Amino acid sequence: MKPESGIGPLTGVRVLSVEQYGAGPYGTQLLADLGAEVVKVENGATGGDYSRSVGPHLLGDGDSQFHQAFARGKKSVDLNLKSPDGRARFERLVADADAVANNLRGDQPEKLRIRYEDLSALKPSIVCAHLSAYGRDNSRASWPGYDYLMQAECGYLSLTGEPDGPPARFGLSMVDYMTGSLMALGLVSAVLRARRTGRGCDVDVSLFDTALHQLSYPAVWYLNEGMRTKRLTRSSHPSIVPSQLFRTGDGWLFVMCQTPKFWEFFCAAIDRPDLPADERFADPAGRFAHREALQAAIEDTLAAESTVHWLERLAGRVPVAEVNDLGTALDNPFVDEVGMASRVEHPDRERGLRLLSSPFRVDGARAPDRRGPLLGEHDEEFP
Repeated sequence: MKPESGIGPLTGVRVLSVEQYGAGPYGTQLLADLGAEVVKVENGATGGDYSRSVGPHLLGDGDSQFHQAFARGKKSVDLNLKSPDGRARFERLVADADAVANNLRGDQPEKLRIRYEDLSALKPSIVCAHLSAYGRDNSRASWPGYDYLMQAECGYLSLTGEPDGPPARFGLSMVDYMTGSLMALGLVSAVLRARRTGRGCDVDVSLFDTALHQLSYPAVWYLNEGMRTKRLTRSSHPSIVPSQLFRTGDGWLFVMCQTPKFWEFFCAAIDRPDLPADERFADPAGRFAHREALQAAIEDTLAAESTVHWLERLAGRVPVAEVNDLGTALDNPFVDEVGMASRVEHPDRERGLRLLSSPFRVDGARAPDRRGPLLGEHDEEFP
C-alpha cells in the first residue's frame, strides 16, 4: 500500500537541534525535508545560530541567505540553555521530542547536559545525536574544527588539483555536508530502535571520522599495499582511463569511460575507430599504461569542435558532462525540469527568496519548500 501522498515518512518525529553554522543544520534540514518537525534551539541574547549573521547577503534583522540555505522548513525557539528558566523549558520540550541533535565542540554536550545520561531520566527513549569536529571521548574533544581543516589533515588537498600546483581544497564544504547526512542517518536509525525498545542512546559522528571514511578505496589500497594515490593531470581517475577532463574547441568536457562498453561507444561517437584497434589501448591495462599518449590522441580530436558539438554526439550514450561555472550550472533548464529550485515567501524580500529544493522525492514528489524560521518565531508554539 502506497503511503499517503504529501505525507513525509518522518512525519510525527520531533527533533530539537542545538545547531550552528553548516554541518549540523544541513543534516537536520534533510530530516525536515522528510517530514520531521525540527525545532532550532537558539539563544537570542547571543544572536542565535551564528549562520544568521553570515554575509554577504543579509536578510533584515537576524537572518541571511546563508542561514536560509540550511534552515528550510524548520522552526525556532529562543531559549537560553544555561539559564534556569531556559533549562526548565528545554526539559519540557525534551519530554515531547524523539531526539536532541547538536553540532557543538566535543566537550560542550557534557557542559550543557544534553547527553543521553543527562536527559534519559526525562525520557528514556530520547536519542541524543552529537556531531563534533573530532569526537567527544578523545584528546581532541575540546578542539574547534572545520571542514577545510579535515580536508587538509585527511589528505584531500593532496588529491585535488593539478600535480604541479599547490594543494587545493574542494570548492564546497563536502565534509560538513556528508557528516550532517551521517548524523541524520544515525539519528533516524536510533529513533527506530528507541520506538521498538523504549530505550534511546547517544549517536556520535565527527568531521574527522567522516573525512577519513570517505577516503574509501584509496585508503584500502594504502592500508594493504602501501599505495599512495596522488593527483593526476586533468583530474584523472587513479586507475581508469580515459576518465578525466578534455579540452574542446571552446571549453572542457569531463568524459568517463568506466566500462569497456562506454569506451567503445565513445570512440565510435568521435569517429576514432583507430583507438580501440591500437594494441596500446585495446584493454584497460593498456590504456592505463599509455595514459598520456591516449589523452593526447583524444584531445586532438575533441579540440577540433565545440563543446556543444560533442555533447550532441555523446550525451546520453557516454557518461559525459560539460564543465560549467556556478551560474551556468544553476541556469541549466534541467534544474527546472526536475524541480530542484523553488521560490519561497520571505518577509524581507517582496519577490520572495529562491532556494534549492529538497533532494528527496517521495511518491514522486518533493516536499513543499518553506523558508527557514526567524529567530524565536515559534516561541508561542513551544512555551
